Amino acid sequence: MKHWIILCVAGLFEVVWAIGLKHTDGFSRLWPSLGTGLAFILSIGLLSWSMQYVPAGTAYAVWVGVGVVGTAVVGMVLLGEVVSLAKLISLSLIVFGIVGLKLSSVNI
Repeated sequence: MKHWIILCVAGLFEVVWAIGLKHTDGFSRLWPSLGTGLAFILSIGLLSWSMQYVPAGTAYAVWVGVGVVGTAVVGMVLLGEVVSLAKLISLSLIVFGIVGLKLSSVNI
């Protein structure tokens, strides 16, 4: 279970660097750029570590899924991006896919 938690944390750092990119202004702002770079390194590092224990395809899909859903939710909640039923249903399908990948890997 620890490997899956680390994998989800890696996905959360993906959210941080994805949102951070918006605040770097093309990497022209020092502190947002450094924070974004650090979050990227942590995200990739934790993903790499988790791939030692979780199959690569599953780990990558979960990492991307957590990043996509998290970034979309942060965008809607904090950045004023449009919320629509279609967007919420689509994000829900991604979450169900992540849960399905975890359930199909019960021996990991």
